[in-house]
Amino acid sequence: MQSVIALEGKKGLVVGIANNQSIAYGCAKAFYQAGADLALTYLNAKAEPYVRPLAEELASPIILPCDVREQGQLEALFETITKKWGRLDFLLHSIAFAPLQDLHGRVVDCSAEGFALAMDISCHSFIRMAKLAEPLMKEGGSLLTLSYYGGEKVFPNYGMMGPVKAALESTSRYLASELGPQGIRVNVLSPGPLKTRAASGIKGFDEMLEEAANFAPLHRLVTTEDVGALATLLVSDASRNLTGNTFFVDAGYHILG
Repeated sequence: MQSVIALEGKKGLVVGIANNQSIAYGCAKAFYQAGADLALTYLNAKAEPYVRPLAEELASPIILPCDVREQGQLEALFETITKKWGRLDFLLHSIAFAPLQDLHGRVVDCSAEGFALAMDISCHSFIRMAKLAEPLMKEGGSLLTLSYYGGEKVFPNYGMMGPVKAALESTSRYLASELGPQGIRVNVLSPGPLKTRAASGIKGFDEMLEEAANFAPLHRLVTTEDVGALATLLVSDASRNLTGNTFFVDAGYHILG
């Protein structure tokens, strides 16, 4: 599929691909089709066989492990980008985690350790990436992260991830304010429910999908391609005046919540 947005000559980093159903992969594929060169990561050795073939399909010159819990891995990734490219034009942060025992329980019952871990991986890692990306974006750039409507409204079974995503969205606005003078834009994509590996950990997810399709004004579910199309626009020069926003890609579901 030919992209109508041009990213030729741009260098981008995509963190968070797990398999070919990942939102991050849908975005990476759209970036590649628009002409961008991509650095892609996989979580660990177990994930590598699922991610490396996708990265090779997208002709990625940089394919590295990135577990934000492992000391030094994120820094090593950015060092490689610095040596290989000397710059970075955009970044997509698409990682989130919460221990199942905390995610499946009430927020009021979640452990301090589980909440701190979810915040560190799902939110603070975006701050770390922004800090490392800033010196590589001397001529400006675009930072994107992924949220969900459960960060704004209470969704059954979304539990602890609701407050975590709310923190991520607020963090993004502060980063947009702080990095704006350097020409670095920060935005959030908030897709409707999609069948991804991460979503499979949410109880009642199939019912959530059915409700979204029935309730949304457009009466359909979104796809990773839909998210990728908007992500491509947001990292392109066409969105040079868009920052600090949360963009819903949910067939209008959020307007009726």
